[in-house]
Amino acid sequence: MNVAVNSATDKDGKPFPMTPAEIAWVCHEANRAYCLTQGDESQPAWEDAPSWQRSSAVNGVLAIIANPNRTPKESHEGWYKEKFDAGWVYGEVKNPDSDPPTHPCMLPYDKLPLFQRRKDSIFGAVVRACRAED
Repeated sequence: MNVAVNSATDKDGKPFPMTPAEIAWVCHEANRAYCLTQGDESQPAWEDAPSWQRSSAVNGVLAIIANPNRTPKESHEGWYKEKFDAGWVYGEVKNPDSDPPTHPCMLPYDKLPLFQRRKDSIFGAVVRACRAED
């Protein structure tokens, strides 16, 4: 997605609202940066991410917009259901090309390592920050 940086504001001086896809892009890149700080280089840049990954991020954004009090656990449960419905299963390595596709986060939230739970917290915080009116 090529989106120009928009520093323009409306007549009241507020920045123009971001679309769910733009917020998903920010969330994805924030999580990718967090992963890099932890030695995880498995996340592609937004522009290189497969469409299923971008769609999943947009769905996560829409769920938080619909329920701004959604917890990281609830976000993970929504993500899990989306992946489960698409046929994904637990695997030690994320492999969307295997049959069935595998992901190490196909676990209950409470069984995820702290590293993975923090990604759900970051995602929600970024959505709320991008939607903040103050």
